[in-house]
Amino acid sequence: MGNRLSKIYTRTGDDGSTGMADGQRISKADAIFATMGDVDELNSQLGMVRAQLSAAPTHHGDKADAELMQTLTIIQHLLFNLGGELAMPEYQGVNDQHILWLEAQIDHLNNTLPPLKDFILPTGSALVSQLHIARSVCRRAERQAVALRIERSDAIRQSALGFINRLSDWLFVAARFCTDTQHSAETLWNAAVLQGFDNAE
Repeated sequence: MGNRLSKIYTRTGDDGSTGMADGQRISKADAIFATMGDVDELNSQLGMVRAQLSAAPTHHGDKADAELMQTLTIIQHLLFNLGGELAMPEYQGVNDQHILWLEAQIDHLNNTLPPLKDFILPTGSALVSQLHIARSVCRRAERQAVALRIERSDAIRQSALGFINRLSDWLFVAARFCTDTQHSAETLWNAAVLQGFDNAE
């Protein structure tokens, strides 16, 4: 692997194409690269979540923070696998077991939270806001993945779609989990905020 990555630039992509794992070259405008790009961006956003978590631990304690960091690390590795799956259709990077694992993580966090009584605005601390940004990027990645599967069903597996969908749910619950109710309560959608506009001309 070291020799393979020893030269960073190759100039082969200057014509707007890029190489796949099987050797074929495809336009960088292809739908598969839009999906790969969103998955890569999502992974980078999760890297920022980890940095924010290290800088500003949650109010749940060292053990809970360590568990959250470990979950994020596993998710980043799975997203990297998903990128490999897109580049090499014969390779399966995520499967149904990973979806079940993610659902267990969602349930674990959600069991510690109060019931959700209204819509939540995507705001809060830097860590919470970063989780909401990652969730938004995850939703975009899912839309791109669905479009890719409609266009070419063999380009991405159904299990990959399920994983991305469940990941957006995990990110929403993680944002709630990381909200420190003693310092920054969740900001709920409030119809009263816009009342002054009801009669505006």
